[in-house]
Amino acid sequence: MSEEPVARERSGHTAAADGQFLYVWGGYVSVADHEVFLPNDELWLYDLENGLWERRDVCGTVPPAMSGTCGCIVNEELYIFGGCCDDGQTNEHYSVNLQDERFSWRRVTPRSGSLPSPRDKLSCWVHEGRIIYFGGYGHKLLSEITDPKSFIVDEASWVVYVHYKSPHIHRAIQNRFRSGSLFSCQAEDIFWGWNNEVHEFDTERSSWTEPQTFGRAPAPRAAHASASIGSKGYVCGGRIRETRTSDMFCLDLNSWTWSEIVSSTAAPLGRSWHTLTAVSDTSLFLFGGLSVDCRPMSDGWIFNLETKGWTEMEHQNKDKPRLWHSACQGRDSDVIVFGGSHDYILLVDKGHCNDALVFQTQPYPLMRLCQDFIASHASMFQSQILCLPPKLRNAVQKRTIFFRPSRKSQNVE
Repeated sequence: MSEEPVARERSGHTAAADGQFLYVWGGYVSVADHEVFLPNDELWLYDLENGLWERRDVCGTVPPAMSGTCGCIVNEELYIFGGCCDDGQTNEHYSVNLQDERFSWRRVTPRSGSLPSPRDKLSCWVHEGRIIYFGGYGHKLLSEITDPKSFIVDEASWVVYVHYKSPHIHRAIQNRFRSGSLFSCQAEDIFWGWNNEVHEFDTERSSWTEPQTFGRAPAPRAAHASASIGSKGYVCGGRIRETRTSDMFCLDLNSWTWSEIVSSTAAPLGRSWHTLTAVSDTSLFLFGGLSVDCRPMSDGWIFNLETKGWTEMEHQNKDKPRLWHSACQGRDSDVIVFGGSHDYILLVDKGHCNDALVFQTQPYPLMRLCQDFIASHASMFQSQILCLPPKLRNAVQKRTIFFRPSRKSQNVE
């Protein structure tokens, strides 16, 4: 019996869910003490019902292999923007129709507006067919830095890159040396740093705008976490220079007004490379990340938007710290965490993961409880399952696959 396919371990990938599947693309992994990008010509689909993986080949104008890109689904199309490839940060924009069995990528060419500057480790929200991007780490020409409050220059960037702190930048520096462009970059005064810019892409008009925002904006940052509920986009934590924070901000996606949310309770420790997921109309789930003292974390927290309070959540994955993982809402407000690392990734670790962690954040409906009980005890109910109505029988049989003992290492509840 052949083994079922499973997406390879990875960090810095992009993932998005549509209620039926979790889609995973890109990222990187450690091989023989080197960090390499995962193949760009494949897309992995994870069935949220039965927990099975399926690898699909892609075609078209395929994005370069990279990590740190920002992905989301709008009208059954997966969009990715930014990221870091062998040539460094990029501002390329791609999409793939998830209903097209060919999974053909295309480069998104704007009809109007200008692309944001190259960046990675940014975040986005989706609202009324628009994708709103926030923050990230990247580079700009000196002439493009018009507001020091919206772009903080990484003063150590030249030293860091020359000493090859990041393997991805190592390759980029080597490529620039070979082409001679590194010297022209210095002559043109290119600077790396963090930003707090807001850029909007209208998927219907294929247009970019940089809306004027109001209120007190978050400090420039990268490797933060974000989530949206209705017309509100939320930002939590991230890296700002050498610090990691746990502050929370809200952007009204209609009026473009920022507001800081001051917690009424003790907040989680500051962190970066964590995730934030909407799990109800009034609550957000935070998981994992890298602490201020560079410890991978495994704590989970619920933020109540009505009381503005944090509550640490008990869960069964306390022994599974993760950073630079992905987290998407699954069925019945479950959160599906995939990949990431359980080690400090800048040390060229071998701690990349490929298990899917399932977090229950809300009480399950009665139908879900019944289906899961029957599926997890399928041997006791074999004859009864066959008597169920076809639609219900198929649903229970899919969940039976999820609860098979052989799948316990891949799907952890």
